[in-house]
Amino acid sequence: AANTAINVSQRADAGHKGRKWLWWDSGRYWTEDDRLKEFARAFYKGKAWQNTRKAYVKRVGGLCEECLKQGIYRAGEIVHHKIELTPENINDPAISLSWDNLILLCRDCHAKAHGNKKRYKVDEFGRVIVK
Repeated sequence: AANTAINVSQRADAGHKGRKWLWWDSGRYWTEDDRLKEFARAFYKGKAWQNTRKAYVKRVGGLCEECLKQGIYRAGEIVHHKIELTPENINDPAISLSWDNLILLCRDCHAKAHGNKKRYKVDEFGRVIVK
């Protein structure tokens, strides 16, 4: 069923140990770490972003660009938009797809880029609510 929240302990094979909640949507399981804003979901699943992301990661060598500045070799995991995507600018390729607006970050550096603040909460039913 779409958007069905389940306790991760009910699905041991999910491969998400240590994460409290998991739900099924659009052919995959989502965790509390999946903080995609609803307006951006289609963009991030689209071919234009997937191709841009893949090419950018290859261009920068797959390493976290912030860690690399400090001489640390750490895999980058998240292609981050320096100018945050909003409903107003997400369809502007000069912002959403421009390499000048992208940086490859590890999870720690990505959290720092967002001020280490949680961008979601989990309600009393275990559903993830984006702030």
